Amino acid sequence: MIPQTPPTAAQLAAAPWRTSSYSAANNECVEVAPVGVWVGLRDSKQPHGDVVAVGSEAFAAMVDALRNGTL
Repeated sequence: MIPQTPPTAAQLAAAPWRTSSYSAANNECVEVAPVGVWVGLRDSKQPHGDVVAVGSEAFAAMVDALRNGTL
């Protein structure tokens, strides 16, 4: 369970966003940014668009599932 409230829009805007080097070749980039115990996710082509914030444990589980082919 995540003990903190989700990040605010201002916290997400100030976060250190980064793009995966693997997604740059096909121009379908997802950017991620850590904000406390949360991870922000957004479309790199629309950096001022919608952002999804998920708990860091859920994000790690998603990345593991992508890596091992179960997602």
